[in-house]
Amino acid sequence: MSTTTPTTTTQSTGTHPDPARPDAGLTFLSTWSTGSPERQRATLDAIARAWQSRPWPHEGLLSYSVYAGSDGSTLLHHSQWRDEQAYQDFFASTGNGRDARNADIDAAVPGIERLGLAKTRLYRSWTDGAGRRTDSEPGAVVIVNVHFENTDASPNPQDGNRPRAWVDTVLTALDSDPVRDKGLISAHFHVSTDGGQVLNYAEWESEQAHIDALAAAGDGVGSPTPEWRRVREFPGVASGGSVARYRFAYNFVPGRA
Repeated sequence: MSTTTPTTTTQSTGTHPDPARPDAGLTFLSTWSTGSPERQRATLDAIARAWQSRPWPHEGLLSYSVYAGSDGSTLLHHSQWRDEQAYQDFFASTGNGRDARNADIDAAVPGIERLGLAKTRLYRSWTDGAGRRTDSEPGAVVIVNVHFENTDASPNPQDGNRPRAWVDTVLTALDSDPVRDKGLISAHFHVSTDGGQVLNYAEWESEQAHIDALAAAGDGVGSPTPEWRRVREFPGVASGGSVARYRFAYNFVPGRA
């Protein structure tokens, strides 16, 4: 039996979601390519109309957020679900509005390219020590995507924990890094449900703060410390990781019934 909630409205909060909210058991991160700044803006407008004109799609969806890529083309979609069962119930239900929303968006901006979707669970988070800033929202969200070699056939059972061990190594490096004084607010490490990748959802004070931190770090990853060297030399990393910067656009949550 479907547990969709068609009488619940959709509300736009105007604030960033909490990437570490404790009731979110599943997080989806996906990217679209629109092709130009004009099409990027038009797609954001179409997304807002498609969501705000319809009831909230399912009680198990906790938040849905959209960000504009600093490249002037891409969009980041970030959705938090209560758990796997809630998502499966939504996906199997009729009348969830998913196809209609996408049809409206594609009609407004034809030719949007869906680049990829990652189904993840939050593993660990890092903050600057003071936690989330209280005076302002983060000025930028940076997504770092790191892939790992296929360990399905490995005789070493510890290989299945490789992404989590890599995250532990990064957190140790962050604690030793003066980047905490360079504008990094928080970093939230999500491991894909298939164990093949880690996506770091990092909140920064501004895009320029992130650019400056990379320029000052040396070798592009962290400061030249032994802790960061262990990160760079970590075994089983299939790629060094893609990095993309985004600006917040919308955060939708369920409103009143």
